[in-house]
Amino acid sequence: MPAKNKNKKPLVGNALVKEVNRRIRLARKHWDAHNNGACRRERTRAMELYQTLTPEQKDKVPQQLRVWLRYRSEKYFGEQRTAPGKK
Repeated sequence: MPAKNKNKKPLVGNALVKEVNRRIRLARKHWDAHNNGACRRERTRAMELYQTLTPEQKDKVPQQLRVWLRYRSEKYFGEQRTAPGKK
């Protein structure tokens, strides 16, 4: 079991970009394994971190990861949808 990080310093710079990339990749891995709960949790964490990035830092995130994050977020994890005829 990995050791827990005792000093909770906020991530900045390249470390923050790397963490965003790692979390998106982990969410994709859970998605491919049909582990929806874990995917949702990691995607949420990735989105929270991604939204803190500057535009220059967002450009450092590979486009493939950005597209996956945006597509999955909008299509599957967007606002709660209701069944037709229900409100």
